[in-house]
Amino acid sequence: MADILVLYYSQGGSVRRLADCIAEGIEREPGTAARLRTVPKVAPVTQTTEPAVPPAGAPYCTHDDLAQSIGLALGSPTRFGNMAAPLKYFLDSTTGLWLSGALSGKPACVFTSSASMHGGQESTLLSMMLPLLHHGMLLVGLPYSETALSQTQSGGTPYGPSHLAGSGDDHPITADERSLCIAMGRRLAQTALRLHASTRS
Repeated sequence: MADILVLYYSQGGSVRRLADCIAEGIEREPGTAARLRTVPKVAPVTQTTEPAVPPAGAPYCTHDDLAQSIGLALGSPTRFGNMAAPLKYFLDSTTGLWLSGALSGKPACVFTSSASMHGGQESTLLSMMLPLLHHGMLLVGLPYSETALSQTQSGGTPYGPSHLAGSGDDHPITADERSLCIAMGRRLAQTALRLHASTRS
């Protein structure tokens, strides 16, 4: 069984729900398991720290989680059209993995959630792709052969799954959004297995 890392930051819960749907898609593909991980908040006061283990939900991600997984799904809420600071802070700490090439050649996808329809979903997805490209990862998107991508009235982009959460972060995941997340998880898992097999042969 090969692990695929689903790494996300979620403040209100929407990105975590997307992560769960992507993990479901990953685990529908025989031979792969989803490894769900999150990152702590960035404290505005340097003396304030998060607990070493989160009180609930997924464990905090380590560099070993990245190195040991054969693929990566990366998720963040939108922050002025960019990824959230806690996720960026964690990615900024991965220089050692970049120097060793530990992620080079592995597939990755991205996903996001925003309060409004035009809240910067696509630019946030693109912002998450940049550090992955620097790591030499291979980006996997959503093709329009996924019919939900053409019919969605909420989230969903060719750059990756997305969700329209509403100003109170209380909109449920729609059927189309869930379908696209599951399709993304399966597509990432299939790609990861093929690439992993080719490196071992």
